[in-house]
Amino acid sequence: MSVIDCRGLACPQPVITTKQALDQLKEGELIVIVDNTFSCNNVERFVRSQGCSVEIKERGKEFYIHVQKASGQDTKKMTTGGETAKKVVVYINSHLLGIGDEALGMILMRAFLKTLLDVEAKPSKLILINSGVRLTSEGSEVLETLRALSEKGVEILSCGTCLDFYGLKEKLRVGIVSNIYDIAQSLLEADRLIRP
Repeated sequence: MSVIDCRGLACPQPVITTKQALDQLKEGELIVIVDNTFSCNNVERFVRSQGCSVEIKERGKEFYIHVQKASGQDTKKMTTGGETAKKVVVYINSHLLGIGDEALGMILMRAFLKTLLDVEAKPSKLILINSGVRLTSEGSEVLETLRALSEKGVEILSCGTCLDFYGLKEKLRVGIVSNIYDIAQSLLEADRLIRP
């Protein structure tokens, strides 16, 4: 039986760590320890989506999630519904994720991009338009994450018109300057489009 201690880890790291452990586990029990209800709920939802049985034991402020994986269960295939999309494009039109508080929007965007880096299935392209181009430019808090994605083969396209508008064309630090034609073509050819 494997035990994974995810106490103190920020979202979505407990789910990513659990997925990695499940991928390596052929069959049997895995125990995941988390220290808040949000992480507990996220891990529970994830492992159930993978066809595993779950039992949760609460001890004080900690949750012990007992995950049972059946023999022959392939969680790698189940993560993508049994299919591998050939061209997954992530379309980012803002430097923030969601609508509301700006500080929260930046926290969520950092977490989203970090998750893209950590998950097994990588998108083929990241397309950034409007204020999303700020993420690829000098001073961005996510440059290292984007560079790591680029090194793993993710093509990063920033809209040239948008970079010009924000005065950032000379400050682009990761990826390439693209244009609306290339962006439109990439969107139309995508097998799957993700718009966070």
